[in-house]
Amino acid sequence: MIWVQDANVQVNPCPAMTQAAEPVSIVMPAYGAQATIGWAVQSVLDQTYKAFELIIVADDDTDYEAVLGREGIADPRLVFTASGAIAGGASPARNIGIGKSRYRYAALLDADDRFVPRKLETMMPAVIAHGLASSALNIALPDGKVLRRVGAGGDRLLTPSDYKFTNFSGDSMLVYDRRRADPRFDPPMIWMADLDFLLRLFETIPACYHFGTPLHDYVKMPLSQSNAPDVAENMIASKTLLRDRLASGYYREPYEGAFSGVDRFLELSLAAERGFAPDPAKPASLFEDHIEPLLRQR
Repeated sequence: MIWVQDANVQVNPCPAMTQAAEPVSIVMPAYGAQATIGWAVQSVLDQTYKAFELIIVADDDTDYEAVLGREGIADPRLVFTASGAIAGGASPARNIGIGKSRYRYAALLDADDRFVPRKLETMMPAVIAHGLASSALNIALPDGKVLRRVGAGGDRLLTPSDYKFTNFSGDSMLVYDRRRADPRFDPPMIWMADLDFLLRLFETIPACYHFGTPLHDYVKMPLSQSNAPDVAENMIASKTLLRDRLASGYYREPYEGAFSGVDRFLELSLAAERGFAPDPAKPASLFEDHIEPLLRQR
């Protein structure tokens, strides 16, 4: 056994990265995704790890099987379903996809993002060993140009308190074991839903194995939620709600003090939100560039 930073957590080191045969259910909500879903789905079909199903949940009454067919994309591992709503939200759509998942292991992919080809092959042995794995992100433009990376460095175990000081952007790159934790997304929480979901995973999985190689492209779209004009106001409200939930014990800590670092991250992130002024001259002003120096105050 090895010890990670928090003295209450003992975990095994990650085993040798060998091909595993366990299938993965990948859930993809889709709303207005006609222009982007092709590259997102193709990035899954291009995986070197072939044991998966991809559940596409239409949240806009679009026939995405037909959309993909017009691009020459068809595969028996693609599963098509619908939320039964128009713009019902990513969280309810993801919950429908999770509910339809057949396999023990699960991953998430937005309909405008991309997996790096070796993502599942690289991450699955760690997921089997530890229950939860993350990877560094490429923050990229639709044409593939990488604007920056988040979480790059060595492979290592992260406690809940350490996690957001490494992965200080989104959390949609996670792969997890549903037998160890099988939460659902909180539909009213439109903003910061990924972090809320992660905290629910951490309730029963007390550490995350992190790969410092970027294995997931988080694509910055001009009209995405993260670039909306009211983003700061909504982010401040959601981060404040998360801090209130942490203070009230809403999330069950796997051990005492496990979420103290998450609260500190949110405190610094709120300060960053209040001081962030995107540069209109830049095609994508990144909040990650603004918050990173503040996180050194941990």
